[in-house]
Amino acid sequence: MRLVTYRHSETESIGLVDGDEVVNIGQEVSGKCPDLKTLIAGDVQQIVASARQKASRHPLGEVQLLPPITNPGKIICVGLNYESHRKETGRPEVSFPTLFTRFANTQIGHEQPIWRPAESTSLDYEGELAVVIGQGGWKIPENSALDHVAGYACYNDVSVRDWQRHTSQFTPGKNFLHSGPFGPWLVTSDEIPDPSRLTLTTRLNGEVMQHATTDLLIFTIPVLINYISRFTRLEPGDVIVSGTPGGVGFKRDPQVFMKPGDLVEVEISDIGVLANPIEAEPAE
Repeated sequence: MRLVTYRHSETESIGLVDGDEVVNIGQEVSGKCPDLKTLIAGDVQQIVASARQKASRHPLGEVQLLPPITNPGKIICVGLNYESHRKETGRPEVSFPTLFTRFANTQIGHEQPIWRPAESTSLDYEGELAVVIGQGGWKIPENSALDHVAGYACYNDVSVRDWQRHTSQFTPGKNFLHSGPFGPWLVTSDEIPDPSRLTLTTRLNGEVMQHATTDLLIFTIPVLINYISRFTRLEPGDVIVSGTPGGVGFKRDPQVFMKPGDLVEVEISDIGVLANPIEAEPAE
């Protein structure tokens, strides 16, 4: 299933993508499941099957897609998790995942504009696979970690490189407003039983900038879930952004940064394409 959070006629709801339509699941389950985070914590298949019989529909082209999970409790991002990216940055090999956090209010949906902030012109793309937790847990074993996954989505962990590199801490450069595209939808884990068999491609204005398969992750999805859940309890709706492959703009010669008028796309096989235009940050 492809599950979405969307806006139609100023009303926000959750839905199921069925061909070129969105089934308004939220219309039928709003009392029990006010958002997608609540929905995926329950029996998604049963709830959706029951609700879709009576739910209204909207043409997909007439809705605004929002981040699938608009209110995650945690967004945990993984750095340097492909060997190609580790090597291009010159970073040493590590024994444990490099983690940092992104704030929920930085996220945007499919086709919403990424803002190039007034503070910088060093705006860079990072195509990544996002993992959304459905069943919470603490100290989750690797061999059962995928049972805790509700589904997967595309993510663009956009970086403001100079601010990212002000200190050894990544946080500022990863949390500018309108810098976290997430979507276009959540594909449930029953459709992707093995997340290591996906292909990720990032394009800037149609040109391929990144291309890799997810079997090249240094720390696999089960390893990440186990490691992260050993220091914090994972909850339904938490998002793990699993890392970007080589080919980022600031390590190219010459460097390539995104600018207003550009279009960046992150495509992952079995999921879809997350596309976002670049605009200048609007004046206050």
